[in-house]
Amino acid sequence: MSRGLVKRLSWIVICLGCGPMWAQGSSSHETSERLFLPKDMFWGYTQFDLAPPHNEPDPNLCRADAGNFGGVNAPCNAFGRYMLSGYVEVRPFGRTELRRFFLFAEPRFVFGKNIPQTLYTWSFDAIGWERSWGFGIYMGKGFEMRVTQHFLFDRLGARDRNLGTADLGVNGPWGRYNVIGVRKYFGQRRY
Repeated sequence: MSRGLVKRLSWIVICLGCGPMWAQGSSSHETSERLFLPKDMFWGYTQFDLAPPHNEPDPNLCRADAGNFGGVNAPCNAFGRYMLSGYVEVRPFGRTELRRFFLFAEPRFVFGKNIPQTLYTWSFDAIGWERSWGFGIYMGKGFEMRVTQHFLFDRLGARDRNLGTADLGVNGPWGRYNVIGVRKYFGQRRY
């Protein structure tokens, strides 16, 4: 064998022992990703929920005894049957330490026309929606710091007015708040 061929073969054998560093070549994922608006910047889910009769979601707009204020014709019938919710996370940076930063939004829509112990329907009338949004920073080892703004429950359609004596007001299930929190992820999800 020629001396040049031996050098090349020995270099290949040494590099094969290097493992993933050799296989990646000179450009890694970190350097090939765009700094702003990377291809995989969105993550999230949507969810549709159906509640069976006698188990309706209560957005806390009407008193539990709303049926006492008009029976099946009570104006305060804002107890849900269906919920449509979701979560969207945007990570606008693909490189540098900025890649740890993210924005998120979490809306939840409630639909139905029910009164506990009085009226149970399959109506898809819009009741309202609650939402929260915020930003966070991934701190490493499964920890995230999040700043969240939660808004009041917004009524939709015919429910966007006072619904009579049983109406509890506009606060909704959680009211309005701001929080700073820490989230810890653990384990591996199986599919």
